[in-house]
Amino acid sequence: MKYDILVIGAGIAGASLAYELVARNGSSRPRVALLEAEDTPGYHSTGRSVALYSECYGHRVVRMLSKASRSFFASPPAGFADHPLMTPRGVLFLARKDQKAVAERLYEETRALARRLELVDAPRARELNPVLDPEYVHCCVYEPDAMDLDVNAVHQGYLRGAKAGGVALITGARVQALDRTATEWRVETSAGTFSAERVVDAAGAWADEVAEHAGTRALGLVALRRTVIAFDPPAGSASDAWPMTIDSEEQFYIKPEAGRLLGSPADETPVPPSDVQPEELDIAHAVDRIERATTLRVRALTRKWAGLRNFFADKLPAVGPDASAASFFWLAGQGGYGIMTAPAMARVAAAHVLGENMPDELTDLGFEASALLPARLVPDEKRA
Repeated sequence: MKYDILVIGAGIAGASLAYELVARNGSSRPRVALLEAEDTPGYHSTGRSVALYSECYGHRVVRMLSKASRSFFASPPAGFADHPLMTPRGVLFLARKDQKAVAERLYEETRALARRLELVDAPRARELNPVLDPEYVHCCVYEPDAMDLDVNAVHQGYLRGAKAGGVALITGARVQALDRTATEWRVETSAGTFSAERVVDAAGAWADEVAEHAGTRALGLVALRRTVIAFDPPAGSASDAWPMTIDSEEQFYIKPEAGRLLGSPADETPVPPSDVQPEELDIAHAVDRIERATTLRVRALTRKWAGLRNFFADKLPAVGPDASAASFFWLAGQGGYGIMTAPAMARVAAAHVLGENMPDELTDLGFEASALLPARLVPDEKRA
């Protein structure tokens, strides 16, 4: 079947882009197909995400994308979701005495962009999260406006809106071959053959593999396993009111959710793209780090899982046309920031694909699209 644009991958990246591509009325709306390798969109990363909206998390460019995404999450278009996408949470970036400089640097680097930010001492931190060990915590950066995100509602809202705009969602469509003719791309998948003038590689951990099928250069994407555990809070505690707590050097985190606590050792273990499962050693690291920083004792797990976080060497995503094939576009390498940056990231990608200007809400923050172009990841001598 023939389309104007094929988007490969229906996780949060592909779904949000497909939505943006058709979020317009009139005859200019492109014909778009969203090709998903799995039977269920978002199976590997999106569906396993512990999402938090924070304007302090990640590289400066990522923080701009997050800030520009807030208005969408706070006031989504009519019909996008039947309940709020964001709920109050707050986040503490925790520092031991030897990490004080790390916390102070985080505060200085992020306070101009974040809506509100406080550098708090140990007593104040323990008022916010009473299970913090007083012998462990020295200070914290506190972001009161950090919010929980309903990942499933965000993802399904994008998919539903994309389909309402005419996007064809084809699942079980794993790419087997991708060839360029004089006028179009032909994509052979396990669900049939599709063609289009433009292709977007939003295949998550498999993005380099898709690029190699297309005859373009892999950009060095690395899939990293991240482990999460769930356990019960202390009986009678008001844990639902606690902020998320993250080590200032991201060695672990604890997050209240639905009456339980989620924890992670913040592991980033390189793995081949696959249906990853948690390893017992990583689970042990999570328990140990949480128990050393708090008065919590993890007696039993109610759940455990692992997901994929995908990074390029500079920890920034690749968004824009390929260095050697202008009609092949990248939207990959979002790492752990894919959900909270999705609205702005999708608008950037759509601007590239449709040949439009970058969104004003990003350029007003000082965002430069060149920072995310795939060409930055290709040595000059390798550019065709």
